[in-house]
Amino acid sequence: MTAGVRLLGAGDIRDIAGRLGVRPTKRLGQNFVVEQGTVRRIAALAAPRDGDVVLEVGPGLGSLTLALLEAAAGSDARLVAVEIDPALAAALPATVAERAPEAAGRFCAMHADALHVAGPGGTRGESADGGRASRRAGEPTGRRARGSGVELPWAPTVLAANLPYNVAVPVVLHLLAALPSLERGVVMVQAEVADRMCAGPGSRVYGAPSAKLAWFAAVRAAGVVPRTVFWPVPNVDSKLVAFTRRDPPATSASRQEVFAVIDAAFGQRRKTLRAALAGWAGSPAEAERLLRAAGVDPRARGESLGIAEFARVAEASRLP
Repeated sequence: MTAGVRLLGAGDIRDIAGRLGVRPTKRLGQNFVVEQGTVRRIAALAAPRDGDVVLEVGPGLGSLTLALLEAAAGSDARLVAVEIDPALAAALPATVAERAPEAAGRFCAMHADALHVAGPGGTRGESADGGRASRRAGEPTGRRARGSGVELPWAPTVLAANLPYNVAVPVVLHLLAALPSLERGVVMVQAEVADRMCAGPGSRVYGAPSAKLAWFAAVRAAGVVPRTVFWPVPNVDSKLVAFTRRDPPATSASRQEVFAVIDAAFGQRRKTLRAALAGWAGSPAEAERLLRAAGVDPRARGESLGIAEFARVAEASRLP
């Protein structure tokens, strides 16, 4: 163990929860990791290094938080933890101060919904107004963003999160769009959600989430997490998903235009693209014309197209 950081064990987690009067709720998807090997494994995949700002979503009682601070020891990496539960967000700084005192100055906890966070200076990347604002990692700022968003104190470069199944994909997509500084990350999600996130064209579980994530990043499976490492024990196993940001396909179409094609294609995934895109294009005949202009077989289905092909279809709609 790295000097100065004491990870939480199962007994510690139950003690803290009891002291706070916290009972894990299904509504917030609260299943706390109680096994130290698992949080160390996630922290190793996040691999914080000099210059990094790690964004942790859903820190809960601090199991992964402490492992991330342990992994960052010896570097100047900082950690900002965003927690939707106000009681947990308020208690986290004390846990860090007690169990990782040397790292407390590089840590910030915030009570916020990850679906509404914004970057430093209130910048929200493409998710707010279609712009491509960027900010140097580590630049400090205030807390309130323009509009209803909550402003992060530093521009994150790494994401590490334990996400409930019902918000996992929306959270990751929002953060990739809203935080241009985000370079890589690892998330723990329900196994079937992980499979969809990592799926490629032609896979049975490939769908809109898979295609949209591919716009932003290269995504890969990073391991299985048994249900027994959680308290309370969920009914399903989890998996780790790692991603590395990459440039989107070269296209004159906007992200919103490409995602509209993806939504239409998978909205009726059993139909051919000629039929599935009829509403988006205006008619089946127009859908066929645009598909052929993009070099896509109108008889194909959405599950056979990669992100570059979806981009070509969206671009075709912009041409005379």
